[in-house]
Parts: sequence; C-alpha cells; structure tokens
Amino acid sequence: MTAPGRGDGTTTRGGLPALPLEEWEATKDTLHLYAQIVGKVRLACAPPRNHWWHVTLHLDARGVTTGPVRHNGTTFRIDFDFVDHELVVRTEWGETERFPLHDGLSVADFHARLVAVLDGLGLGARIRAEPFGVPMTTPFAQDREHASYDRDAVARYWHALLWIGDVFEEFAGWFSGKTSPVHLFWHSFDLAVTRFSGRPAPERAGIDPVTREAYTHEVISFGFWGGDANLRAPAFYSYTAPEPAGLADRPLTPEGAFWSPSNGGHLALLWYEDVRAADRPRETVLDFLESAYQAGAVTAGWDRPEFTSTWCPPEHLPDASGTGGP
Repeated sequence: MTAPGRGDGTTTRGGLPALPLEEWEATKDTLHLYAQIVGKVRLACAPPRNHWWHVTLHLDARGVTTGPVRHNGTTFRIDFDFVDHELVVRTEWGETERFPLHDGLSVADFHARLVAVLDGLGLGARIRAEPFGVPMTTPFAQDREHASYDRDAVARYWHALLWIGDVFEEFAGWFSGKTSPVHLFWHSFDLAVTRFSGRPAPERAGIDPVTREAYTHEVISFGFWGGDANLRAPAFYSYTAPEPAGLADRPLTPEGAFWSPSNGGHLALLWYEDVRAADRPRETVLDFLESAYQAGAVTAGWDRPEFTSTWCPPEHLPDASGTGGP
C-alpha cells in the first residue's frame, strides 16, 4: 500500500525523502510566504518572549502549527495540515474552519481566505501584510506570482522536518544550560535549536531591532534549511555568535562537513544528501551537531563541564525495564 504523499516512492516510513531544491523551489517559495502570513498572525497575538521565541511555528503529527494563541478573548490555533493539505483554524469553542492548499492558490488568495476566516471567527488580528527578510517584496494581498503547491514535495519536506526535529530534540537534551525550543522560523524558513552560554553578548552597532533581540546573549545555533537563493541544496548548519577567533580552524565530523564563509563569519555545513546516503543517518547528524558545538564552545570559552547533562545522551539513562526511573 502506498502511503499518502509518497506516490513517487521517495519517502518511506522511517526513511529520509529526496528534497532536490530545483524540483520544488517554486513550491518552497510559495509555502514560505504562506508561513510568513500565519507566523505574523502568531506574532500579533502571542505575548512577547525573549529572542523572538513567541513568533515561531512548531511541528506536530500532521504538519506545522502556531500552537495556541489568544485574541479578543478566544484561544485559537492555525495549522498547516500536510496530510489532507489544508489550512485549519480551530478555536476553544469548538469552531473549525478550513480551506484547501492546492496548486494555483496564490499568496494573495491564501491571505484573503485566512483574513476572511479569522474575521468570521472574531479573530481579526491585523498584521503588517508584507514579506519580511526575504527576496520577495510584493505585499501579500497583491502577490499572484507565487502560486505553486506540489503536494508530494510538501509532504516529503514535512516528513524530513519531522525526522530532523526528533534528532534535534535528542541533541537538545544533551545540554543542561538554557536551550531554545526546536522551532521553525518563518523569517528564514529554517528549523532550529539554539544553546546559550548565559553571558551577554557585546552590543553591535547599526543592527535592526529583530537581530538585536535575537543575539543579546552568546549563542551556538543549529538548524536545517531546505535551500535558498544562496545555498542551492538542503543542508544542516551551525554557527556561533559572536564568532570567536579560530572557530573555522576546529575540526568537524563526519567527513564531508565543512566550514563555509557567511556574512563575514563562518557556517558549519553538512549536506542533507550526505545524511541520506549515510549508513547511520541519525548518528551522522548527531556527530555533526556535537562537533559544531564543541568547536564553538571551545573557542568561545564556554564552561563545557557545567553544561554537560548527567542524564543524556541515552547511555546515561536507566535500562529499558524502567528500574531507577519514574
């Protein structure tokens, strides 16, 4: 039996799907803009959190969600359902409104339909209805250029995110300091998790308020991109900010991981295709993340023993019988 969204056989249960950027870039750009619209609704309704954590989207078992937010006395959520390929709005009062995601649904039409649904439910939060931080600049209500939606490509991307999110969750547990959630930033459309040293970062002059709040403290960040105009293939990444001297001289694992110049600093990169081809893909990603963390933590002088969990990785856990555990 062929599972939904796997018609070409590129995605199987437990496997990593193919994500060649050139084959779904138009869909990816459209989906990115859809996500910006939904993300801006979350931004308008969620109480502020440090480092912009209140604006991000999150994975769930059917797609991507805002999670619960509140407006006009009602708690609601907006979900991208990538099983049935719908945009769904649910309220605490049991109301559910939805509309299909399909090829030909322009950003302008998506925006208009979502605004109509929210207004109809009394949830008409107003947003700055234009793209943020991306090459596309047409206001959402006027954008009829971006209207591609390849169901199979979206399903493959979502299954990849679910797999990667699970690996990131495991890696997050290895660190006992302040760690962000594993979340999807609709600004750059990357799934990310970030570790903090706890030390304030030097204030940088001439930066915008969004960047200033994101980097108030020292961070080592890790993530996954599906590719974009600059990075022409999906990849795992890591960076340390502020970047310490000697970062790019540190070794990375596995073989094939490398340092790439980026915005005056360096990104650690590992191609998604190298992970797909690996005999042990999960361990390959974890090795990469750990090597990038060690590179940043050593050169930035983080207190690594203090931040090492005594409970994780899994070899520290109680045996499967549950003896000694809750």
